[in-house]
Amino acid sequence: MSTAINTLAPVNGAADGEIDAAPELAWDVLTALESWPSWNPDIRSIAVDSSLREGTTFRWKAGPATITSTVRDVDAPRRIAWTGKTLGIRAVHVYRFEAREGTTLVQTEESYDGLVARLFRGLFQKTLDRGLESGLAHLKTEAER
Repeated sequence: MSTAINTLAPVNGAADGEIDAAPELAWDVLTALESWPSWNPDIRSIAVDSSLREGTTFRWKAGPATITSTVRDVDAPRRIAWTGKTLGIRAVHVYRFEAREGTTLVQTEESYDGLVARLFRGLFQKTLDRGLESGLAHLKTEAER
């Protein structure tokens, strides 16, 4: 199943960055879901129901929210996408990994849809933009460690 963000959603954003590591290493860091809290201080806890594959569900805490997510697309080590729900928001998050000369370009994008996202669009847009940049920075630090 190919999952894309909802570009018509009231809140959507994207970020990208270079990581001085092979795509396989950056992929391994990101897709070891249980390890997120050890390298990303924005993630307080996570519980994963199975090994990584389409249909894997995970519950995680980020900020004040507990998010229930489902992996929708896995194309190792190039692309992973999941959907999530919290506080009346439906989210879609996609990561792409592209090999460059000795580095990896990581692109991430996410959309938030739903009544709460429409009502508090400005607040959630700032939160999303900060979260995407912060998540990439933490992934870069861990993959290059």
